[in-house]
Amino acid sequence: MAQVSMTVRMDSQLKKQFNELCNEIGMSVNTAINVFAKAVVMNRKIPFEVKAAPKAEAMSGLDAFYALRAEVEKNHLPELTLDEINEEIR
Repeated sequence: MAQVSMTVRMDSQLKKQFNELCNEIGMSVNTAINVFAKAVVMNRKIPFEVKAAPKAEAMSGLDAFYALRAEVEKNHLPELTLDEINEEIR
């Protein structure tokens, strides 16, 4: 398959850190970017979650509740009783 060049712009400090990490792993930056591109194409998605944290001031009370419930379920945290919740508030 024909090879092509691609230019990527990034912060110079990030480039330095990325290059150092790739060297530690034993691969070039070029190889690392090719591995990333192949994973994206093969899985048809970015191989990690990309999201912004919700803005607290824009969240309604109900939205905040659902967000906290999701965190509890995601992290397998124990559920609190109403008495435990009130104690936490105090």
